Amino acid sequence: MTDNNDAYVAALTVMDNHIAALNARDEVALADTLHFPHYRLTQGRMQIWETPDEYFAGFIARAGDGWDHSAWDSRDLIAGGADKVHLDVRFTRYRADGSALGQFRSLWIIACIDGKWAAQMRSSFAS
Repeated sequence: MTDNNDAYVAALTVMDNHIAALNARDEVALADTLHFPHYRLTQGRMQIWETPDEYFAGFIARAGDGWDHSAWDSRDLIAGGADKVHLDVRFTRYRADGSALGQFRSLWIIACIDGKWAAQMRSSFAS
C-alpha cells in the first residue's frame, strides 16, 4: 500500500487505540475510535449505534460473563485509499486467568470523516 501508507498507519493507530480503550474500560476513549452512527453486521442483522452512550454497555453484554480483555491476533490490509481502509481482523477475548473465551474474525472499515480517522463499520462473526 505504498501510495496510501499514511491511511494504513492511521487505521492501525485507530485499532491500537480501540483495543487499549476497550481493555481499560474507558468509554470516552473507546467512543473516540468510532464514527457515529456506527454499524455492525452480525448474525444476519445490522446493529446501529447512533451515539456513543449505548455502545460500551452493548459490548459488555455481547462479550459475556468472564470477559477480562481482548487482543488483536492479526490485522491484515485488504484494500485502502486516501480516506478509507478495509482490514481483515482476528482477535481473541480472554478471561482474567489468560484462558481464551473465543477467537473471532471481522472486517473493519476505518474511514477518515471530517479529518478524523475512526471505525465506521464492521462485519463480525463474534456475537
